[in-house]
Amino acid sequence: MTRVALAAIAGAHGIRGEVRLKLFTDSADNLAHHPSVFVGGRELRLEKVGGAGKAVVARLAGVSTREAAEALRGELIEVDRASLAPLDEGEYYHADLIGLACVDADGTPLGTVVAVENFGAGDLLEVEGENGKRALVPFTPGIADLTDGRVTIDPEFLT
Repeated sequence: MTRVALAAIAGAHGIRGEVRLKLFTDSADNLAHHPSVFVGGRELRLEKVGGAGKAVVARLAGVSTREAAEALRGELIEVDRASLAPLDEGEYYHADLIGLACVDADGTPLGTVVAVENFGAGDLLEVEGENGKRALVPFTPGIADLTDGRVTIDPEFLT
């Protein structure tokens, strides 16, 4: 089953095992909706999520000391893709883009989406070309368009 990362553990918070989170979703409520999550491949019960912005904190079942929380630093908090809310037309989850074929306007294969990055200015598709070379392409209309289960890319952005 495909999993989607909703947050990453940034470190310990306090002495009772709570963890600080870096969210990959709009709000802590989106994460709190899930009673269990996967951390480092282990399924854990999500006991509490609170805060907003850069001050989101969570408590995970079985993590009761600062040392245990600190040991989780850098781990992703993931949920099963099937447990996510349905999307509206034109919306997508990053996980749904990975593995999609990339073509030019004529349908000529250009490569495959291998990752999606966002450094604050919008989504970038990491495309691995037919030759094994990788390029970051802005996921912007006219440059990279999602149509019929594949991404049509302006090849000028692959150089």
